[in-house]
Amino acid sequence: MDAIVEVEDWPDADWEALVVRVAQAAAQVEPALANPRLQVSVLFTSDAEVHTLNREWRERDRPTNVLSFPMLEREDLVHLDPDGPPELLGDIALAHETCAREAEEKGVSLADHAAHLVVHGLLHLAGHDHVDSDAQAEAMEALETKALAFIGLGNPYDEADQ
Repeated sequence: MDAIVEVEDWPDADWEALVVRVAQAAAQVEPALANPRLQVSVLFTSDAEVHTLNREWRERDRPTNVLSFPMLEREDLVHLDPDGPPELLGDIALAHETCAREAEEKGVSLADHAAHLVVHGLLHLAGHDHVDSDAQAEAMEALETKALAFIGLGNPYDEADQ
């Protein structure tokens, strides 16, 4: 998966390398993400920008840590031929102030927390969700945990790992 990464209002770091590494790990737990045609756009931005996006697209008048905007339906993603031109999977946006606060509260680095949120966003783009049932949430959390383990990060839902 190719990544288009834009960074606004985040500290200097190699965010593009983080996204590529995380996308490779996510593809190991969600085979639909391993299609070589896929591209993902990731915006590292401010709480204010994510607040605006959340209000405009989700009718929620507040910032959040990560937003994802899929461009493909799950069925189309799963059946996407690996041969052909690039195909945009979707967009992910991360809010710096919220992510930094959450990372500090969890006692993890901003990069590690961002890695978790990019995995989370990628799984949303692949059609996974966590809002309809506990079973659905547990399944998504298990995929996130497994993907993060591939890059050497602990379970973000287990406080003992942080």
